[in-house]
Amino acid sequence: MEWETVIGLEIHAQLATNSKIFSGSSTAYGAEPNTQANLVDLGMPGVLPVLNKKAVELAIRLGLAIDAEIAPRSIFARKNYFYPDSPKGYQISQYELPIVGLGHMDIQLENGETKRIGITRAHLEEDAGKSLHEDFQGQTGIDLNRAGTPLLEIVSEPDMRNAKEAVAYMKKLHALVRYLGVGDGNMQEGSFRCDANVSVRRPGAEFGTRAEIKNLNSFKFIERAINHEVERQIDIIESGGKVVQETRLYDPDKDETRSMRSKEDANDYRYFPDPDLLPVEITPADIEAVRATMPELPDAKKQRFMAEYALTDYDASLLTLSREVADYFEAVAQGCGDAKLAANWVNGEVSKTLADNEMEIAAVPVSSAALIELLKRIQDNTVSNKIARDVFAAMWNGEGSADAIIDKKGLKQITDTSAIEAVIDEIIANNPGQVAEYRSGKDKLFGFFVGQAMKASKGKANPNTLNDILKQKLEG
Repeated sequence: MEWETVIGLEIHAQLATNSKIFSGSSTAYGAEPNTQANLVDLGMPGVLPVLNKKAVELAIRLGLAIDAEIAPRSIFARKNYFYPDSPKGYQISQYELPIVGLGHMDIQLENGETKRIGITRAHLEEDAGKSLHEDFQGQTGIDLNRAGTPLLEIVSEPDMRNAKEAVAYMKKLHALVRYLGVGDGNMQEGSFRCDANVSVRRPGAEFGTRAEIKNLNSFKFIERAINHEVERQIDIIESGGKVVQETRLYDPDKDETRSMRSKEDANDYRYFPDPDLLPVEITPADIEAVRATMPELPDAKKQRFMAEYALTDYDASLLTLSREVADYFEAVAQGCGDAKLAANWVNGEVSKTLADNEMEIAAVPVSSAALIELLKRIQDNTVSNKIARDVFAAMWNGEGSADAIIDKKGLKQITDTSAIEAVIDEIIANNPGQVAEYRSGKDKLFGFFVGQAMKASKGKANPNTLNDILKQKLEG
């Protein structure tokens, strides 16, 4: 019998503030353990939290981008539970009145269709510290530097029906958070992580009992974790058992989830309004002030790229995955005057080399101006597209500008028809058998002659000129 998967995601995005949500402690990553936690972060007696205005503005920014309701009045509550890396014994969060209410985001499915994912809420809260296990034999170390870092928890509706939809949603939200400058989205550092609520049911039946998979911080792991959890729950039910509501952890080395603790309901946390924090009042003027700072959003940028630069949906989608890549492409397209050529290079050689070196576009050693210079040498037939890739590799390695590398290595394309004719005449003379076969109808041998000619010219012959002359001579 068929089973239907039901998935909802709770995504935690650390906000791009210089200080914590209720104190002046730094949020900089990588400091020595326990050097960035003050008395407010530790919840010591007699201290008072003060809300970080920037965190509120960033939450509003995200809310506007997902077409959500922005609450004119929201409150902070104490969520009571014990974690060893949470020194207060409670977390300051939002429950009944979150800052961002109902919204939505559209994702593109593998078949090209668009699906709308509802967003229930996005609320502000503080992060906990971090438990360290690797460097302590049989013991756990606690680093409280992260305690009090501002988080925006973005809770989806249970609208996703398979792991690929969940990944598409998470990727879209990750790109949006970075576009908006809401957070850096660094998944390796834990700045963007996800809890997945997964259940199965018969199609059309009520929702099944869900399990929550905690702290997933890679797109690959979230897909694998969900797929494993779905299989686990189906096996339990089909064997006559019952799925229990619990929190589970995913072990990527064993590709399995394992039980962490029973899953609490909201009333188990004993929420009550934080007595030290006033309600947050947001006026229409506050919202408009944030709206005025909003950048062009990914979907709007994609549509503009398709209209303004005549790009395909595929090219425009890739180029707008990140704001930095989109800006890089647009500078190159405007500089060289050929958007398709720019898109091919940014989506091709630039992206491939970045991936090979595990780098982000912000660290690319070939600036947009330097790439423009190289593409202009393709356009004026100084080098072929193939040779340009070799020039690009040399530019990446710091060997100089495109023009300097072309001159130094003697890479200028041969466009002299008499020189190309001489090369072709020699190849035809040396391969009479292949010439006869080609003339008898084996057209595929044309590629053989092109390869021989390019090899003889060391890749410098202009491909268009070479093809034209070669075709004329082979056909007599």
